[in-house]
Amino acid sequence: MRMTVFIEPQFGATYDDQLRIARRAQECGYDAFFRSDHYLTMRADGGLPGPTDAWVTLAGLARETSGIRLGTMVTSATFRLPGPLAISAAQVDQMSGGRVELGLGAGWFLAEHEAYGIPFPPLGERFDRLTEQLEIITGMWATPVGETFAYDGRHYQVTGSPALPKPAQRPAPTIIVGGTGARRTPALAARFADEFNVPFRTLAETTEVFGRVEAAVEAAGRATPLVFSAAQTIICGRTDAEVRRRAEAAQVDVDDVRERGLYGTPAEIVDRLGEFARAGAQRVHLQFLDLDDPDHLDLVAAEVVTQLD
Repeated sequence: MRMTVFIEPQFGATYDDQLRIARRAQECGYDAFFRSDHYLTMRADGGLPGPTDAWVTLAGLARETSGIRLGTMVTSATFRLPGPLAISAAQVDQMSGGRVELGLGAGWFLAEHEAYGIPFPPLGERFDRLTEQLEIITGMWATPVGETFAYDGRHYQVTGSPALPKPAQRPAPTIIVGGTGARRTPALAARFADEFNVPFRTLAETTEVFGRVEAAVEAAGRATPLVFSAAQTIICGRTDAEVRRRAEAAQVDVDDVRERGLYGTPAEIVDRLGEFARAGAQRVHLQFLDLDDPDHLDLVAAEVVTQLD
């Protein structure tokens, strides 16, 4: 089971804060560093010093890290046009030497759209736009050099695109689709994704969603394997007091993390991750919420990650 470090900079983090955590994750041997794509905090404290852009951040990290993979969990399709997003992700992939993963979703947080003047269509249209974005991005990356790409969708039209630049990874960077929807999300995953992620759900719920996606993959007649992953908040400590201190610093609902996340001593978390592995999870994105506690990353790397195959 592969482990990634996943942070939420909209709660309050500068670029330097994120670089420090990414480098620490690299030193600890984590598989990847992921960040959210949000422009507004969901907390009452204001999220100072304010938002940072996910792809601007990853571009910087691409030049200041080595080895560790870099990704979004997940980029909002409402924030960017598909052609420019294909360019940004491909360029950052080149800048990193082929370490980028693109998580892409429909977008959900109305308040941040209102706060920054971003259109927020109804849910059905957002999924339609997400589908077209995936078609365009994958189509552009797959277009041979010297040929052009065209697309005539309901929301996006592309004519005579040189479909450049190409990403360093061939045929393309990893694409991640996630969610818990019953119909459209599994279909999108079966069609486009290299990885499917279930975010912040109980073991039972995660198992159920994995089953729906497996059925969609089978129905689509897909030949290539799909990686299944989960995103989980982690609060780990060697003692009960250390666990409580970290929970308080992270401002989490302890009962919620106990039920849906990874909470407790390293041994308890190893056992819990084993349950997710048996449910089909091949990768877990560990959400670390307190960026002022790099020792938390060290502890999990030394006493949790090393215990997993």
